[in-house]
Amino acid sequence: MGIDEMLAAARSSLERAEPADAWRLQAEGALIVDIRPIANRTAEGEIPGSVPVERIHLEWRLDPSSDHRLPQVHPDLPVVVVCNEGYASSLAAADLRRLGLARATDLVGGFRAWRGAGLPVRPGGTPAVP
Repeated sequence: MGIDEMLAAARSSLERAEPADAWRLQAEGALIVDIRPIANRTAEGEIPGSVPVERIHLEWRLDPSSDHRLPQVHPDLPVVVVCNEGYASSLAAADLRRLGLARATDLVGGFRAWRGAGLPVRPGGTPAVP
Protein backbone atom coordinates (compact mmCIF):
# COMPACT_ATOMS: atom_id res chain seq x y z
CA MET A 1 0.00 0.00 0.00
CA GLY A 2 1.38 3.41 -0.97
CA ILE A 3 0.97 6.68 0.91
CA ASP A 4 -2.00 7.78 -1.21
CA GLU A 5 -3.86 4.61 -0.25
CA MET A 6 -2.83 5.00 3.39
CA LEU A 7 -4.09 8.58 3.43
CA ALA A 8 -7.39 7.61 1.80
CA ALA A 9 -7.87 4.78 4.31
CA ALA A 10 -7.11 7.10 7.23
CA ARG A 11 -9.53 9.74 5.99
CA SER A 12 -12.28 7.19 5.39
CA SER A 13 -12.43 6.62 9.15
CA LEU A 14 -12.62 10.34 10.04
CA GLU A 15 -15.26 13.04 10.04
CA ARG A 16 -12.74 15.75 9.19
CA ALA A 17 -13.30 19.25 10.56
CA GLU A 18 -13.30 22.38 8.42
CA PRO A 19 -11.69 25.39 10.17
CA ALA A 20 -15.00 26.86 11.41
CA ASP A 21 -16.04 23.42 12.70
CA ALA A 22 -12.73 23.00 14.54
CA TRP A 23 -13.15 26.42 16.14
CA ARG A 24 -16.67 25.47 17.29
CA LEU A 25 -15.43 22.10 18.57
CA GLN A 26 -12.68 23.84 20.54
CA ALA A 27 -15.25 26.20 22.09
CA GLU A 28 -17.25 23.10 23.09
CA GLY A 29 -14.24 21.54 24.84
CA ALA A 30 -12.31 19.72 22.11
CA LEU A 31 -8.55 19.54 22.46
CA ILE A 32 -6.66 21.02 19.51
CA VAL A 33 -3.33 19.21 19.16
CA ASP A 34 -0.69 20.87 16.97
CA ILE A 35 1.81 18.33 15.63
CA ARG A 36 3.77 20.82 13.50
CA PRO A 37 7.50 21.19 14.16
CA ILE A 38 8.47 24.14 16.34
CA ALA A 39 10.04 25.88 13.32
CA ASN A 40 6.60 26.03 11.67
CA ARG A 41 4.86 27.10 14.87
CA THR A 42 7.43 29.85 15.40
CA ALA A 43 7.27 31.13 11.84
CA GLU A 44 3.51 30.95 11.28
CA GLY A 45 1.92 31.14 14.71
CA GLU A 46 -0.34 28.84 16.68
CA ILE A 47 -4.01 28.33 17.40
CA PRO A 48 -4.81 29.88 20.79
CA GLY A 49 -5.50 27.15 23.33
CA SER A 50 -3.88 24.44 21.22
CA VAL A 51 -1.41 22.00 22.74
CA PRO A 52 1.79 21.37 20.77
CA VAL A 53 2.79 17.71 20.80
CA GLU A 54 5.60 16.57 18.52
CA ARG A 55 4.44 13.78 16.23
CA ILE A 56 7.00 11.39 17.73
CA HIS A 57 5.29 11.68 21.16
CA LEU A 58 1.68 11.88 20.02
CA GLU A 59 0.51 8.33 20.75
CA TRP A 60 2.09 8.29 24.22
CA ARG A 61 0.54 11.64 25.20
CA LEU A 62 -2.93 10.87 23.81
CA ASP A 63 -3.42 7.14 24.45
CA PRO A 64 -6.19 7.10 27.08
CA SER A 65 -4.60 4.04 28.71
CA SER A 66 -1.02 5.36 28.78
CA ASP A 67 0.68 6.37 32.01
CA HIS A 68 2.28 9.16 29.95
CA ARG A 69 -0.95 10.69 28.61
CA LEU A 70 -1.88 14.33 29.06
CA PRO A 71 -4.04 14.67 32.18
CA GLN A 72 -7.13 15.83 30.25
CA VAL A 73 -7.14 12.84 27.88
CA HIS A 74 -9.96 10.32 28.22
CA PRO A 75 -11.67 8.03 25.68
CA ASP A 76 -14.57 10.44 25.04
CA LEU A 77 -12.42 13.54 24.54
CA PRO A 78 -12.92 15.20 21.15
CA VAL A 79 -9.49 15.84 19.63
CA VAL A 80 -8.63 17.79 16.47
CA VAL A 81 -5.12 17.15 15.17
CA VAL A 82 -3.48 20.00 13.24
CA CYS A 83 -0.49 19.91 10.91
CA ASN A 84 0.59 22.37 8.19
CA GLU A 85 -1.86 21.45 5.44
CA GLY A 86 -3.94 18.51 6.67
CA TYR A 87 -2.06 15.44 5.45
CA ALA A 88 0.07 14.21 8.38
CA SER A 89 -2.80 15.12 10.70
CA SER A 90 -5.13 12.68 8.91
CA LEU A 91 -2.69 9.82 9.48
CA ALA A 92 -2.16 10.89 13.10
CA ALA A 93 -5.89 11.20 13.84
CA ALA A 94 -6.52 7.71 12.44
CA ASP A 95 -3.77 6.40 14.75
CA LEU A 96 -5.44 8.08 17.73
CA ARG A 97 -8.77 6.49 16.84
CA ARG A 98 -7.07 3.07 16.84
CA LEU A 99 -5.77 3.86 20.34
CA GLY A 100 -9.30 4.44 21.61
CA LEU A 101 -10.01 8.14 21.00
CA ALA A 102 -13.22 7.57 19.05
CA ARG A 103 -13.78 11.31 18.61
CA ALA A 104 -10.35 12.11 17.16
CA THR A 105 -10.24 13.85 13.79
CA ASP A 106 -8.12 16.38 11.93
CA LEU A 107 -8.35 19.84 10.45
CA VAL A 108 -9.02 20.00 6.70
CA GLY A 109 -6.25 22.14 5.20
CA GLY A 110 -4.32 22.25 8.48
CA PHE A 111 -3.09 25.35 10.26
CA ARG A 112 -2.79 27.23 7.00
CA ALA A 113 -6.51 26.78 6.31
CA TRP A 114 -7.31 27.93 9.87
CA ARG A 115 -5.24 31.08 9.37
CA GLY A 116 -6.65 31.56 5.86
CA ALA A 117 -10.19 31.45 7.30
CA GLY A 118 -9.31 34.44 9.49
CA LEU A 119 -9.59 32.49 12.74
CA PRO A 120 -7.54 33.56 15.78
CA VAL A 121 -3.78 32.97 15.70
CA ARG A 122 -1.23 33.75 18.43
CA PRO A 123 2.53 34.16 18.06
CA GLY A 124 4.22 30.77 17.91
CA GLY A 125 7.16 29.05 19.51
CA THR A 126 5.46 27.33 22.42
CA PRO A 127 7.62 24.36 23.41
CA ALA A 128 5.98 21.00 22.72
CA VAL A 129 4.79 18.84 25.57
CA PRO A 130 7.78 16.64 26.37
